[in-house]
Amino acid sequence: MVRIRPLDDRVVIEVLEAEETTAGGIVIPDTAKEKPQRGRVLAVGPGKMLRSGKRAPVHVRSGDEVLFGKYAGTDVRVEGDEIKVLHENEILAKIGS
Repeated sequence: MVRIRPLDDRVVIEVLEAEETTAGGIVIPDTAKEKPQRGRVLAVGPGKMLRSGKRAPVHVRSGDEVLFGKYAGTDVRVEGDEIKVLHENEILAKIGS
C-alpha cells in the first residue's frame, strides 16, 4: 500500500466502496451511487500542535474504520492508489470498537 506520512492532525484514509445492491437485492448502477462516506485509516499524523508546545492526541489509529462527510478532505492519487487526506475533526465517527 501507499507509504505516506500525514502531518499534524491529518489522517490518510482508504475509501471503501459503496454498496452495489440494496437490502432487497436491487443492483444500483454507477450513475446512481452516492459518494462513499466510509473508509479505513491507513496513517495518522502526530497530532495538532497546541500553544503550550505539546501535541493533542489523535483519537483514531491505523486500521480503524470511520465515517466522514461526503465532501470532506482532499482526494489524492499516489502510486495508482486513490486515498483521502483529511483533518481529524472531519471524521464523524468510528465504526466498531
